[in-house]
This record gives sequence, C-alpha cells and structure tokens, in this order.
Amino acid sequence: MNTAKIAYKPVGMALGAASGAMSGALFKRIWKVTGHDEDAPGATDQDRGWREILVAAALQGAIFAAVKAAVDRSGATTIHRLTGTWPS
Repeated sequence: MNTAKIAYKPVGMALGAASGAMSGALFKRIWKVTGHDEDAPGATDQDRGWREILVAAALQGAIFAAVKAAVDRSGATTIHRLTGTWPS
C-alpha cells in the first residue's frame, strides 16, 4: 500500500462524513427555495404523490453524488500535493 493511499484513508473517511452533511443541508435549502415544504417527502409519505417523491429522491441523489465527487476529488488532490502520489 502506497503512502498516499494510507494518508488518504482517514482523510477520506472524514471527508465522506462532511460531504454527507453538506449535501443534506444543500438539498434542504434547494428544496425549500423551489417552493416546497421544509421537509422533502419520504417514500412512504401517504400524503404525497409519486411525482413529488421521485423528483425529491432524484434531486437528493444528484446533489449527494456531485458534492461527494467534489469533496473526494479535492481530498485526493490535496493528498497528491502533499505526498506527490495520487491515492488510488
């Protein structure tokens, strides 16, 4: 195992937790700004329709994936700068 990969393990775990929190906060803000209730519908929310539930889930997934990719890439870039090796 290379040094960059070892160095990235704890960084990656911390960044994963941070990206989850950031994406959740960003989704809530976007959901509210687009004129919806403060809380997005859950899959078993009886008072919400299929369309609203699926739109909320797709938006939440897209935001999570984009934030996670940006945070992971930033972490890998930082480790590369510090160690000279890309964590793979």
